[in-house]
Amino acid sequence: MDSYIVPSEIRGSIKAPPSKSMTQRAIAAALLAGGESTIINPSHCDDSVVAMNIASALGAEIRSESDRLFITGSGQIKDHQLNCGESGLAIRMFSPIAALNDVEITMTGRGSLTKRPMSMIEDALGQLGVKCKSNGGFLPVKIKGPLKGGTCKTDGSLSSQLLTGLLMALPVAEKDSVVIVNNLKSKPYIDMTLQVLERFGINIHRKDYTSFHIPGNQIYQPRSFEVEGDWSGGAFLLAAGAINGDITVEGLRPDSRQSDKAILDVLDSAGARTTILENSISVKRSLLKPFFFDATESPDLFPPLVAIAAYCPGISTIKGVSRLIHKESNRSRALVTEFGKLNISIETEGDNMMVKGGNVTGGEISSHGDHRIAMAAAVAALGASGKIMIRESHCVAKSYPEFFDDLRHLGTMLYE
Repeated sequence: MDSYIVPSEIRGSIKAPPSKSMTQRAIAAALLAGGESTIINPSHCDDSVVAMNIASALGAEIRSESDRLFITGSGQIKDHQLNCGESGLAIRMFSPIAALNDVEITMTGRGSLTKRPMSMIEDALGQLGVKCKSNGGFLPVKIKGPLKGGTCKTDGSLSSQLLTGLLMALPVAEKDSVVIVNNLKSKPYIDMTLQVLERFGINIHRKDYTSFHIPGNQIYQPRSFEVEGDWSGGAFLLAAGAINGDITVEGLRPDSRQSDKAILDVLDSAGARTTILENSISVKRSLLKPFFFDATESPDLFPPLVAIAAYCPGISTIKGVSRLIHKESNRSRALVTEFGKLNISIETEGDNMMVKGGNVTGGEISSHGDHRIAMAAAVAALGASGKIMIRESHCVAKSYPEFFDDLRHLGTMLYE
């Protein structure tokens, strides 16, 4: 599906989508708990559906009613092949959980996930005595436990997602464990994981972000867990307001542990007019100015930041380009190429991306099958001098299926 977006001024109030990252973590915790857990306000994006399907295959009973999921965990495995779709979190989080079983389980995926490196899973689980073999560092990954605990070292420079999986699985292993992490990036995502674990009754002792001491033989307690609004998706809405709107995004908590709430720092640096309340953020179209931001800990912010920078006269600099290679696309290259079609010059040097703001023109954009590239192009279109067509715009369903409907609700002229 392709989408055409006509430059539009947007107004009104909209609810932020539920956090897919928190939804996936809560599903994994509910799988590991005995008894029934309730997840309130879950995300139903593609990645969250993948997590539900994996949890079901690993023995969970799942019922969906209105804005709730009811999950009864600790059942018998129903399928020994787990399809992770295109979800990087699913493959890295559920691999250690699958390793708790003493049967061989095969982790598969599709699309961009088949090109993303998986050797860190093989290495970490191998250190813990699990039989684990990838396809030359890529999918499929075959795993045979049981994971009994122990000590392992892992590199956190590419992603924190495997560490999330280890922190989820090792508490129920029979032995105590220690995970030593080198060069951990995206620390706020580990804070989110620990928040979910604590809610489900699991104790983990963290020393800085370099070692995690995990007592074994712990028992997950079934819980009711409410999923907060998603700052990753909300960032695009806030960027849209700053570019050409006067909107309020509800359901975003300023005290959230999500790393992408750092969008507030960027809006402030760029001179956007924002009002921050306990459970909502308002932003109005502003005369924007160039900014510098280090996105190393929040790489998913790159696309909305580039959209904002496109409207900041001068050069804005975003640090953390090295975190963009193994995403749904080579996100750095995609941003340079596609925004270039809109008359916005972007250069990369080392770990920095320099965006020269100016007159955003109309044009035809390829999403590269990347949900965040599609959303960035849509946001940039709101203040452009001509309409923008986005190829394969349906990919937004990976994280934010209602994105285009929400833009329409706010007054965007959009055709599909």
